[in-house]
Amino acid sequence: MPRSFTPQPTDLRLGRIVRLLTDHATVVVSGTKIADEIGGSRSEVWRLIQQLRGLGVDVAGHPATGYQLRAVPDLLLPNILQPLVQGTRFGEHIHHFYKIGSTNTAAMDAAAAGAPDGSVFLAEEQTAGRGRGANAWQSARSTGIYCSVVLRPALPPTEVLVLSLAAALAVRSAIRQIDSSVDPDLKWPNDLLIDGKKVCGILAEMNAEATRVRYVVVGIGLNVNQATFPRELADQATSLRLTTGSEWSRVELAVALLKSLHREYRDLLERPDARKLILRRFADYSSWIKGKAVRIEENGGSFEGTTEGLDEGGFLRVRAAGLLRTVLSGTVRPL
Repeated sequence: MPRSFTPQPTDLRLGRIVRLLTDHATVVVSGTKIADEIGGSRSEVWRLIQQLRGLGVDVAGHPATGYQLRAVPDLLLPNILQPLVQGTRFGEHIHHFYKIGSTNTAAMDAAAAGAPDGSVFLAEEQTAGRGRGANAWQSARSTGIYCSVVLRPALPPTEVLVLSLAAALAVRSAIRQIDSSVDPDLKWPNDLLIDGKKVCGILAEMNAEATRVRYVVVGIGLNVNQATFPRELADQATSLRLTTGSEWSRVELAVALLKSLHREYRDLLERPDARKLILRRFADYSSWIKGKAVRIEENGGSFEGTTEGLDEGGFLRVRAAGLLRTVLSGTVRPL
């Protein structure tokens, strides 16, 4: 049986308050005006303002005088994102959480309960973010993009790996749209690296029959504005801020990501040559796909060899001890 969909989404009125304060950024907005806007009381306005402050929004003022934004907030709220991604399949069903265990878990539960294709789940903070296998994903509050999307593609289960590779291309494209000097390396099957350190991980999970996919959830964890990492991750992880030396707009990047993912997904479903192009582009932007000495860890064992490209399904080929082996899953490490 599917698990119940229990996480509490962020109050949509927060986004309406942010938009009102942004639209009147040069003046103090009275609590009465805000209460009229959200259809609530002034005491509710005060409670919601406190929630915004808890999210890191710099709001000046108090109930007696009114409120004013000191800086435009970088929150991934539906009211902020939806107008910017209209026309894509991700423009109608955006769900935001102040804190959640895992956006992928929430999206899988929602998909099982009938959430439509294109549903988006975003969180400011994850307490149980997941990577592949048993790996955890560090999800510090309001510093990264923690995003999962529900897709219902008319594809066989064998195509889901290609969809995951397309998601990696979408992330890379979004980053380069904001700053073309950043050149992420794609590590098969689901990581983006900068200078050998992980900046993004992708986790695709599906529910399928033998010949067709019921739904796929594609989760993307992208390190954006982290200034530091825990000691145990410092040698393995990086962020876009650490790479470029400056803060990034998570809103701008999330919009670019959803638009790019829309294009990749649309092409995969509609273009006859899309799969070949995805595999070719992934290989072009990856130092791992051909001629890389690697150790493969899968199914409790490991072997060493040299990568020799992707097969038609997007699986990695490795020449080891004179034999060409196909890696279906597992961890790829450099030698």
